[in-house]
Amino acid sequence: MRLAGVYLAMLSLAFAQIAYAIVFQWYAVTGGDNGLVGIWPSSWASRTVVYYYFALGLNIIALILLRNLIFAPFGMTLRACRDAPLRAAAIGIDIHTHQWLAFTVAGTFAGLAGGILAFLKGTIDPTWLAIPQSIEGLVMVLLGGVQTLSGPLVGAAVYHGLQIWFATLTRYWPLILGLIIVALVLAFPHGIVGWLQRRRGEAEATS
Repeated sequence: MRLAGVYLAMLSLAFAQIAYAIVFQWYAVTGGDNGLVGIWPSSWASRTVVYYYFALGLNIIALILLRNLIFAPFGMTLRACRDAPLRAAAIGIDIHTHQWLAFTVAGTFAGLAGGILAFLKGTIDPTWLAIPQSIEGLVMVLLGGVQTLSGPLVGAAVYHGLQIWFATLTRYWPLILGLIIVALVLAFPHGIVGWLQRRRGEAEATS
């Protein structure tokens, strides 16, 4: 927590790689490269339709909680720690404690998403801890828009939509998908949602 910005991101990726190496080799606990299999929901949620709406409900609740958290005093404090750490420290905000709390909140909701995915797939694959998985999530956030709640949702939908579409067209879909994502990031440096918000602001200013 003494690091920030790019250095903190690099340290997080390094920690993820260490965790991946441990999970990949600890056969007695994690199943090693085979992972954990046979993880299915209880009988009441075993039907596809039931589990779909159960997962949808959990996601909606999580989004509502995150939105309330963002506009709560705690969320405003986190914004202050992010945008002006020196000023936040000057008025008595414990920046390191709030950074740890932010990691805890993020980890909690990431764990919820991971649990939903594990019961959906019926397995826990160690490759989910690999760095490419983290990069994929980062691409979704950058594509949709940073510092917005709806940005990652839009980014995930666009990313997976393009992935499925190009995968059906050509075997070179990773290359094409990468070029399309680079073009979208260059065209929308603030993300798709950020671009829409700016356009709406400009329209309101001129009206």
